Amino acid sequence: MMSRFLPAVLLCSVLLAPAAADPLGKVLDQENQDNGVSRKALPGVDDLTYLRRVTIDLIGRIPTAEEISEYESLAPSTRQQKTVERLLADERFADRWTIFFADMLRLRSNAEGGGASIAFIHRAVRDGMGWDEMSRRMIAASGKAGATPELGYILGDNADPMALAGSTAQVFLGVRVACAQCHDHPFDVWKRKDFYGLAAYFGKTRRVQSQFTNTVYTTEADQTTVLWPPEGVEDGAERKPMVPAFPFELDKADRPSRPIARLRALRQKQAQLAAAKTKSNQKGDAGLEALLAAAGTKADRRSSGKKTDDLGVANEAKRDAKKLKIAQARYRASKLRADLAAMITNPRNRLFAQSFVNRVWGELMGRGFVEPVDNFSQENRASHPRTMDFLADEFIAGGFELKGLVRTIVNSTPYRRQHAVGVEDPVRIELESAFLSTPMRRMMSEVLYDSVVTAGHLFDVKHEKGKNLKVVWSRSRVAKRPAEGSEAAVKPQLLADATSRKVMKKPRLKKGKGGSPYDVEQAIELDFDALLAESKQDGVKIERMQVMSKEEIEAMRMQQQAANNRPDVEYFDRFIRSVFDDNPRFSTSMRMASPAAPEHFLRIFGQPSRATLDEKRDHTPSMRQALMLLNGRLTHEASRVGELEPIHKLLTGDTPRLEAAIRLAYREILTRNPTATEIAEAREVISGAGSPLNGMADLRWVILNSNEFRFLP
Repeated sequence: MMSRFLPAVLLCSVLLAPAAADPLGKVLDQENQDNGVSRKALPGVDDLTYLRRVTIDLIGRIPTAEEISEYESLAPSTRQQKTVERLLADERFADRWTIFFADMLRLRSNAEGGGASIAFIHRAVRDGMGWDEMSRRMIAASGKAGATPELGYILGDNADPMALAGSTAQVFLGVRVACAQCHDHPFDVWKRKDFYGLAAYFGKTRRVQSQFTNTVYTTEADQTTVLWPPEGVEDGAERKPMVPAFPFELDKADRPSRPIARLRALRQKQAQLAAAKTKSNQKGDAGLEALLAAAGTKADRRSSGKKTDDLGVANEAKRDAKKLKIAQARYRASKLRADLAAMITNPRNRLFAQSFVNRVWGELMGRGFVEPVDNFSQENRASHPRTMDFLADEFIAGGFELKGLVRTIVNSTPYRRQHAVGVEDPVRIELESAFLSTPMRRMMSEVLYDSVVTAGHLFDVKHEKGKNLKVVWSRSRVAKRPAEGSEAAVKPQLLADATSRKVMKKPRLKKGKGGSPYDVEQAIELDFDALLAESKQDGVKIERMQVMSKEEIEAMRMQQQAANNRPDVEYFDRFIRSVFDDNPRFSTSMRMASPAAPEHFLRIFGQPSRATLDEKRDHTPSMRQALMLLNGRLTHEASRVGELEPIHKLLTGDTPRLEAAIRLAYREILTRNPTATEIAEAREVISGAGSPLNGMADLRWVILNSNEFRFLP
């Protein structure tokens, strides 16, 4: 298996000029013409508007002033294409599109194995793993939560075969078959037997939780839980194990397919490159011989310091071999799910490529060819099937790779088109439905959060040390020792709220990202690399306990029980005064443990709970959203002018440059230059404040609260 995926080597060698690089626009225009669309397409947006739009879409934040200047320094004929390549290579591309996948797959970082699953998706996007490979791994995964990062999808539905049948069809193929669990689908071709045949692929999968360690894992049983006919349908009928059956049609193998031929050539080239890269350090399977060799290495190492004997080495090898056999027996791989994954991701399964292309097109264009994006059916056909098929073919030929698909869309003419502003709603809807204009889109919650942080220079400290000292009082509980009756200084523990007292696996967090101790809007950044490293180094307690004797297990249980039993103690409250430098530094919300708490900025602006299959992001405006931007600490800190910001120098000193500061504020927040009227109005706002710094804070607060800031241009 390749450790890195290599599409960039094959797909990005040449930057094409816009006219030569837009076959997508030509296909769409021709399809509109054939469909009798008579309206004219709106023109493209200007350069800075395109920069803002594509930066938000690809890396999940607005561009910085430095990035704007760099963009303007490029040749006009190639600046857009070069910028797209820079953004695709940016480390934030994986952050932003991990959110897309986590929503689609309903991955939750506080669920068993959820953090590791999100980290797996992040690494897969970063390394260019194809969507087909990602899907195969998630559908077929077996093992221990956390130690097998791909397992989060199966565990998300508790390995329930009926739930997994519905979610797998909807997520990976864009087809809603869950209705057929109880009866034949009333509006589509799916029968109840189709649903049960699909569910049978998951029928032997079991979710198991160890009674000793609470470890969750999956394995395969000998018998299926999916039986036919369904219970209660035929009185007295014998219910037998359902035979797995794939209900979705594949293109015939003898039908010529240029995309598949191109895919085959691409994969052969990738395999050659990977083989050349790994030839010198290929490793064999970790079988018994490898374990014995490892034990011999341990013996050599020990002999340099401590005496050992051959019997001890042999016993250690036997224990390691036993662990290996136990793991293989306990985490039985699923042949049924592997077969299902192969059929779902088969290049001749058009729905697999079409449904993903439709999702990404909808994410970037504001609406899909099929709406809702996960509801392909006979009654809900694509608005532009030829354009969708063109993209699907290119997606297949490019190795099912996300970056290639995104590149094709954002370099196209339809993506660059303006919004239909100032027209009647029927006209606007007609233009948007034919992709002759682009719909208005509000930033998703994580993008809005990170854009406020970017505009306010909050990814790093912006105030000089010691300029913002504040005092905070916190309450702790201190226990009295019953034996002495005196106030014993046990380790103080801050009172936690109900949510933080819940028992859940602690996420891997990055160090050094703390801010104000009373801030509830900051993000807690997950360390994806640490999560994946932890999964590889996991000692797997279950296997270790299988090698232990019953007496050792019982001793461990009694020791844990004794540690949990504390004598009754009496507590009293103590208030602690602390002084801290209120110089906040915010982390990206893209790596925040997700979903966030219900009262957090991200959830208020529409981040889903990822609890149910049909839950989507809510972009409906609300009073609570307005109040959070108007009064929230994030907006307040972003508005304040720090001594370390470039704009501070323009507002202070012997010769302040007020107009230059206003222009910089507009470029940093709205990615454009202000008009003469806006400059005059900004002067009034600043002059009405007590100082230029306070006035600029007021101006930035106003701009951050504008619709222009929240919506994509």
